[in-house]
Amino acid sequence: MSTDDTLTDGRRRTVLKSIGAAGLVGLAGCTGDGNGNGGNGNGDDGNGNGDDGNGNGDDGNGNGDDGNGNGDDEGERIAWHAGGTGGTYYPLSNEFKTTVEENTPHTLQVQSTGASVENVGSLESGDADFAMIQNDIAYFARNGESLDVFEGAPVENLRGVATLYPETIHIVINPDSEISTLSDLEGATVNTGDLGSGTQVNALQILDTVGITTDDFTEQNDGFDGAADQLRDGDIDAAFVVGGWPVGAIADLAETADIEILNIDDETRQDLLDGAQWFAEDTIPAGTYGDIDEDVNTISVQAMIATREEYDADIVEEVTAAIFDNTDSLSIKTDFINVDTAQDGMSIELHEGAARYFE
Repeated sequence: MSTDDTLTDGRRRTVLKSIGAAGLVGLAGCTGDGNGNGGNGNGDDGNGNGDDGNGNGDDGNGNGDDGNGNGDDEGERIAWHAGGTGGTYYPLSNEFKTTVEENTPHTLQVQSTGASVENVGSLESGDADFAMIQNDIAYFARNGESLDVFEGAPVENLRGVATLYPETIHIVINPDSEISTLSDLEGATVNTGDLGSGTQVNALQILDTVGITTDDFTEQNDGFDGAADQLRDGDIDAAFVVGGWPVGAIADLAETADIEILNIDDETRQDLLDGAQWFAEDTIPAGTYGDIDEDVNTISVQAMIATREEYDADIVEEVTAAIFDNTDSLSIKTDFINVDTAQDGMSIELHEGAARYFE
């Protein structure tokens, strides 16, 4: 490797490490979902690491002095990075937390994050042990392509555990914007998701397919909850939201405001499928959100659980078994999460521990 290549690789890994460690709050605007006091991850009253949190404090559920039995000598404290609180990753990860803690000696510390790209950085740096990511982002990261942060510098330690469910791409429209096709988004104000998230990646890919670049519209970057507020307040014309339906932020918005979800016509959808192997046809059923009483044709990627190569194979096997031997304990995406389909769409090599379970 040349000196220039070494410097470039080092800078890129520093960026990924900083994304994984600190998230994208500095870029996306502090939302309180991850690291602030009262947030969902690391604050004093948060869900993960604070004194009154759910995992690791003195009164926590797993590892503290008054925990539920998983003391320092009985189990590992597992760092599990999810996504924004308004999507599907976060509540589903908390269901995994319950299942794993009931069936193993380990404790899951679930943290709200900016999701896929940030989570890859957290796995690479060792800040996360498991993470939720999209299968397309996993492929880009492992193969070092398509995204600037990964281009020419594959994430060598990224490993797969299981695929879970289709992550449906919702293009939510402000009814007053008179947008009826993807091409109508030219000149509009569009929230493409958190900076660096899988949602933003998908949004820009989709817009590029119809000839719209970032020079052709006003881009806003916020998570699902923030996008819902922007739509409710009339601050944006449209928002991309990627998650298994029903996405909580959209469902809540539909209860208080009129919304539309863009139906992608057959020709455009085929162009999208031809241009990216990780996309699949998908449909949002009528009645999923508010007064939307017709099926909405769209596309999807796949949600998956990932880990890092160096993480203990026995723990990976135990966590995988706890989840997939007890899928009847889940209430989210239950039609999709099962052992028979857990390798469908797997885009990277499996971790040794996951391979033991599924083989």
